[in-house]
Amino acid sequence: MSIVTKGISMFILSLLILSLLIMVVLGFMLGFGHPLPWILIAILVLIPVIHDKIIARRFVKWKNSYSVGVESIDNDHKKLLCMLNQLQTASHYTTYDGVAEGILNDLVEYTEYHFFREEELMKECNYPGFDAHRKQHEAMISQVSTFIEEYRVDGT
Repeated sequence: MSIVTKGISMFILSLLILSLLIMVVLGFMLGFGHPLPWILIAILVLIPVIHDKIIARRFVKWKNSYSVGVESIDNDHKKLLCMLNQLQTASHYTTYDGVAEGILNDLVEYTEYHFFREEELMKECNYPGFDAHRKQHEAMISQVSTFIEEYRVDGT
């Protein structure tokens, strides 16, 4: 999300909150017994809750169903999810230029390390789907390389 898009989103949200506050004040002119201002206050209270829920949906949470049954690999996967969530946070909030790129570089390095470790473990255990899984790793690395190039070109 670009800085301009973030700015527009925050401006619209601020405008909505300001409009609701003005309507609450005007609503109380109808009398304290009138339901309109109280409904608007409830909406104002719900805005941060709804906003937090929308933001939380952007993050990946570890589920036991993701487990491969090997603790070291599961721990790697948990760390990768954590790094992805850090990248998501850095891209959502306005940060100085180097933050997202630093997290992205760390993520790529750790992913390469993890793939190497996972492939070595698969070889040791004579994993039957090794070749197919290795091809998946190669495809992911190719996709990530493309993503990084796009990020470096346009910064999003």
